[in-house]
Amino acid sequence: MSELRDEREDGHAVLRSERVFAGRVWDVVSEEVDLDGSPVVRDFIRHTGAVAVLALDDDERVLLIRQYRHPIRRRDWEIPAGLLDRDGESPIDAARRELAEEADLLAERWDHLIDFYSSPGGSSEAVRIYLARGISAAEEEFARVDEEARIERRWVPLDELVQAALHRGIGNPSLLIGSFAAHAARDAGWATLGPVDAPWPAPREER
Repeated sequence: MSELRDEREDGHAVLRSERVFAGRVWDVVSEEVDLDGSPVVRDFIRHTGAVAVLALDDDERVLLIRQYRHPIRRRDWEIPAGLLDRDGESPIDAARRELAEEADLLAERWDHLIDFYSSPGGSSEAVRIYLARGISAAEEEFARVDEEARIERRWVPLDELVQAALHRGIGNPSLLIGSFAAHAARDAGWATLGPVDAPWPAPREER
């Protein structure tokens, strides 16, 4: 196992913390932090965290969904994902819910694939990607609204997905990171996969 690891550092006192914007999904806070004896001000998004699901079928195809994302004005290809915004819901239960809600699918086997921080200089968001296998159809289809009402689904071979990423045809971070991680994990005989209840990689912000 690699010894290259990010290091948690909690010794910087927060001298002031103010919520400067209260959003429907996340807030923006301004904090004054003691950084080695010098006070600095940092504004960032305080985020609940999120999960994503790379669903892989028996033919090594990955489930993709496409929906409109207004900030980038695109219908981008993604993998099922969602916020950790329900009280008492564990990350793995949130992942199961998102796979059912966005793709009408269930999975028999779940593994922890990889974690990442979406923008560590400006957001506390951590994202956990699960690998889901043993895929089957849910008994009922989920009623979708807004952007999700127009979700398009496609199964794409994992190798083809990696090539699309390398040729800059897709840009969603969970899809990119999950595809490369799954490709590498498969080539390692899946030995890099972790338990679904691994400690969460960042402080959880409750709404």
